[in-house]
Amino acid sequence: MATKRSVGTLKEADLKGKRVFVRVDLNVPLDDNLNITDDTRIRAAIPTIKYLTGYGAKVILSSHLGRPKGVTPKYSLKPLVPRLSELLGSEVTIAGDSIGEEVEKLVAQIPEGGVLLLENVRFHKEEEKNDPEFAKKLASLADLYVNDAFGTAHRAHASTEGVAKYLKPSVAGFLMQ
Repeated sequence: MATKRSVGTLKEADLKGKRVFVRVDLNVPLDDNLNITDDTRIRAAIPTIKYLTGYGAKVILSSHLGRPKGVTPKYSLKPLVPRLSELLGSEVTIAGDSIGEEVEKLVAQIPEGGVLLLENVRFHKEEEKNDPEFAKKLASLADLYVNDAFGTAHRAHASTEGVAKYLKPSVAGFLMQ
């Protein structure tokens, strides 16, 4: 499996029942009422997510929103859940954090073909510092890694470059091909 470089080379045998950590770019503009004003980035992530769920993967989505300094409610990913669920045609669950015991329990409950959205990874300062321990905690949630965050691919952050060190295979999503 080490020669596989893109999500399209992964088939049902690689994905069914597997926990797949997918770094997406859901950094969308929100108005003062936290309504999405442009969902282009959400729509761009859908093909990769649908491909993975279609093969029975348990999808764990990770993204950032804005440049929060610690936990900042206006930068929560919660307002994105209804639109993400609508575009996928299935319910998306959101975690209250991106690491920790609660997140681990939610990951264990993801059904095959299900989707869990982790809370904004930038709520942790370790994300932008590419902290190895934070990257290991993120990686421990999954069996393999898909990077579909074109807008952040050039950044060496824990949820992009860091996680890839600990999860094999690590492949590109459709947006990155």
